[in-house]
Amino acid sequence: MKPQDIVAAGYDAIAGRYAEWQTGVVGDPRTRYVERLLDLLPVRPDILEIGCGAGIEPSPTFGRLGRLTGVDISRAQIERARRALPGAELLHADITGATFPASSFDAVVALYVLTHIPASTLPDLLRGIDTWLRPGGLLLATFGVGPVHESVVEDWLGAPMFFAEFDKATNERLISEAGLTVLESRAEQMEEPESEPGHGPVLVSFQWILARKGAGAR
Repeated sequence: MKPQDIVAAGYDAIAGRYAEWQTGVVGDPRTRYVERLLDLLPVRPDILEIGCGAGIEPSPTFGRLGRLTGVDISRAQIERARRALPGAELLHADITGATFPASSFDAVVALYVLTHIPASTLPDLLRGIDTWLRPGGLLLATFGVGPVHESVVEDWLGAPMFFAEFDKATNERLISEAGLTVLESRAEQMEEPESEPGHGPVLVSFQWILARKGAGAR
């Protein structure tokens, strides 16, 4: 089974459990980074959210402030998102095979989803994002930060799940090679509830990157 198929089947199976599990995360810094992104965007921005999931925040904020296009590989998650985001354009698709016209978006957002993208396809996805962004457009994304690896956790909230990550320097290099200029890059730690049986709550780190297409003037 391909990694993408594992991710799709996993989130289809755990959609309800995942929604409850998310409410137990402590110290998630997304609000701070989303506010930074929104401060830099034009009025009524066009935003692409990769891995929009069930449509929890910040997706509703994106939909209120601009035009939101959401993509998720899980049919169950997209069905939940359609109830939460009635005004958004929502696509059930594998983002690594998706295409959009050049210069379609003012921002692309990918929170807690790129760790489900195979390492071999992530560079092409980032290059695609650069193409989809308008000049001066912004990417806000979270990356795994640690030893380079790919693995399948056999019981993650009750289903197999695929994970991949690079180290901090590699993430920044891939962003630059895609044509984007890093404006901010920081590893942030938060506490997740138990996701694997017997492991208990765990501290996890994600690398938050805000990048701009083209010159890096703030």
